[in-house]
Amino acid sequence: MMGKYFKSPDPDVKDRVPPGQYLATGFPVLTYGETPQVEQNAWTLTISGLAEPKTFTWQDLMALPQSDFTADFHCVTRWSKLDVKWTGVKITDLMGAINLEPKATHVMQHCTGGYSTNLSLDDFVRDENCLAHTLFGEPLDAEHGGPVRSLVPHLYAWKSAKWISELEFMPADQPGFWERNGYHYRGEPWAEERFS
Repeated sequence: MMGKYFKSPDPDVKDRVPPGQYLATGFPVLTYGETPQVEQNAWTLTISGLAEPKTFTWQDLMALPQSDFTADFHCVTRWSKLDVKWTGVKITDLMGAINLEPKATHVMQHCTGGYSTNLSLDDFVRDENCLAHTLFGEPLDAEHGGPVRSLVPHLYAWKSAKWISELEFMPADQPGFWERNGYHYRGEPWAEERFS
């Protein structure tokens, strides 16, 4: 794991790197299957399940308050990248535009290409979470999940769903793609919740 692309954290940042992680010198791209290609003007986000049905377009997303975020990013495959700079819409601001039923406790993030991942609403509706469309000042490219991905920095990166296209609100937890294939239901890096 060490060498040209990864390094052990220096002492001054060691407390920001979860157990078992190395620092990435670049920003690795890991994807299961082909990388979907979705144009900004064709992107939509469908709201389904225990919520009033709604579809956000790219223009709708841009009309919501925009925020800048700097967050550390931790991949379950044992690399971390510190101080990643994103721009997008806070999940808390997005939720202000969604009429949610009281019975909803979880959300399934569905993505173009068939990927999905689950979150409790407690993990999803946090001020530091967002729908990101910009990475380091540039439009989010397809390899990193563009045009829009979710960002859930307090959990492993597979919970930050690339190419997000639907939020399905649910009355109970259900496994998404990687959770059905042996990954932990929550994925908290500091507890090393890698596998179930």
